[in-house]
Amino acid sequence: MTKDDPARRELPASETLVLAERVHRHALVIPVINEGERIQRQLRRIAELAPRVDVVIADGGSTDGSLAPEFLRSVNVRALLTKRGPGRLGAQLRMAYAWCLDEGYVGIVTVDGNGKDGMEAIERFVETLEAGYDYVQGSRYRRGGEAVNTPFDRKVAGRLIHAPLLSLAGRRWYTDTTNGFRGYSAAFLRDPRVNPFRDVFGDYALLFYLTVRAGQLGYRTIEIPVSRRYPPQGKTPTKISGLGGRFAMLRELRDTVRGAYNPPGS
Repeated sequence: MTKDDPARRELPASETLVLAERVHRHALVIPVINEGERIQRQLRRIAELAPRVDVVIADGGSTDGSLAPEFLRSVNVRALLTKRGPGRLGAQLRMAYAWCLDEGYVGIVTVDGNGKDGMEAIERFVETLEAGYDYVQGSRYRRGGEAVNTPFDRKVAGRLIHAPLLSLAGRRWYTDTTNGFRGYSAAFLRDPRVNPFRDVFGDYALLFYLTVRAGQLGYRTIEIPVSRRYPPQGKTPTKISGLGGRFAMLRELRDTVRGAYNPPGS
C-alpha cells in the first residue's frame, strides 16, 4: 500500500525545540495551551512512572510560562512543538503526529494535558500497540476504568449520542469516544485512505474521524480501561465552552458520521 507523502501534508506553521534524543519506539503526544500547574504536575507524574515513551508536547501557543525549556528538560520531555499557524486541537495533533512519524516512531499515544487522566495507563497503551492493535481507545466506562465526578451533561452526551453514533459509523462498539486518551499505530496514520494531515481537521473532528476510520478500514481496534477524574468543585478544565462550542462539536460529529471527511475515492 502506498504510504503518505510528507510533501503533500497540510500542516500548520510551527516551531520545534528538540530537548533530547529519541530513546523509545513510541511517542506520547500531549496537546496543551495554558494549562499552568496542571500540565506541570502531569509531566512530573509521567517522569516518576517512566513509561516506555518519548514525551512530545504539542503546544497551541501557551503564554503562561508553564512550558519553559528548563522545566521540560527536568521532566524528560523530548520535544516541544509550538503551533504558530491557524487551527486548534486538530492542528496541534496534525503537527505532532507528522513530526513523530518523521522521527520514526512506530506508534503514538495521545493524552490531554489538563491533568484529568490517570497516567498509569500509558504503559498499557504501549503494550496494546505492541500486541498489534492499530487504534486503542481509552475508556473510563470499561471494567477496571474510573469515571470520577464526570459532569452529568457530558456523561449523557458521550454515552447516549457520541459513542453510539461513532460506533455505528465505525463498525466497532465503543463506550467512551469523547476520551482523548488513545493510541495509534504509525501504519494506520500513514494509510492514504486515512490521510489525517489535512487542513479540514482544525478543531475536534480529527479525533472523531480516526475513531470511525479505523473500523471502516478493518484495522485492529480495542478499548482499554483508564481513569478520568474531574475536580469535585470549581471550574471544569476544558477548552470547550458555551453553546457555540458544543454545537460546533455536534456539527463535526454529524459530518464524521456522514463520511464528509473521508478522502475522495476511498
